[in-house]
Amino acid sequence: MNVKTKVIEILAEQAVLAVSDVTQESTLESLGIDSLGLVESIFAIEEAFDINIPFNANDPNESDFDISNVAAIVRGIEKLLSENA
Repeated sequence: MNVKTKVIEILAEQAVLAVSDVTQESTLESLGIDSLGLVESIFAIEEAFDINIPFNANDPNESDFDISNVAAIVRGIEKLLSENA
């Protein structure tokens, strides 16, 4: 499973956008994903890849998981997958 493709699909679905509208540089804010949408996206990503993302929904800025843009999210997931391998 291609991590980048799957993450973009999940975020596009959450933002009700076309996959082509989501780029590596897209931020969650630019996609219109709010805090609830972020939590739903994290759950969907965890389910898709069978991983646990170290993310604190109550204090996203205190999380060890970088959600600054799509590329950062993809890197974080790839790192978690390699640690779990």
